[in-house]
Amino acid sequence: MLQEAAFELFLEQTYARTTIDQIAQRAGVSRNTFFNYFSAKSDVFWVDLDESLALFGSHLSSATAPMQSVMDAVLLVARDFGPSRVPWALTHHDLIGSVHELQASAMTRLAGQARVLTGYLSLRAFDASSARAASYSVLGATVAAALDWANAGSSRGDLAPYLQAALGPVCAGWASALPPKVAIHNGT
Repeated sequence: MLQEAAFELFLEQTYARTTIDQIAQRAGVSRNTFFNYFSAKSDVFWVDLDESLALFGSHLSSATAPMQSVMDAVLLVARDFGPSRVPWALTHHDLIGSVHELQASAMTRLAGQARVLTGYLSLRAFDASSARAASYSVLGATVAAALDWANAGSSRGDLAPYLQAALGPVCAGWASALPPKVAIHNGT
């Protein structure tokens, strides 16, 4: 309800001119109720994505090679997104009027996923520095694929093929940097 109210207001008067009080009023709730669900106005953009990203770490497997597990986990998260379910911020960012706060909230989410991924790769495959570099490489490719997918318009189809095309070379490159024992036997 809050998210719908916010999106309506963003479309009517831009993101920058919409206040939290206006969102709460449109939704028929108090300002405090808004803050029970969101810590900032920009958080309303990410509801769908946050729910899916919360599962990312649980999709990382110890049964497969580390970089294959990363690819599989990203694709499992992506299965929830298709032509009829695209995060609002990806398709309406030009209507928002101010991208700086949106970019900052996106970076917070990316940094959180980078910590999860870096932790996984540090335990399974790489030293801390390489794990961090691999994590941000994967996330950069994921963002690029998601933007290409969102910009494809009504012909976009599923997100998975875009991710496979962008992540395939990145994951393969990092997998080739692993010692043979880790790449083949998953560190055992």
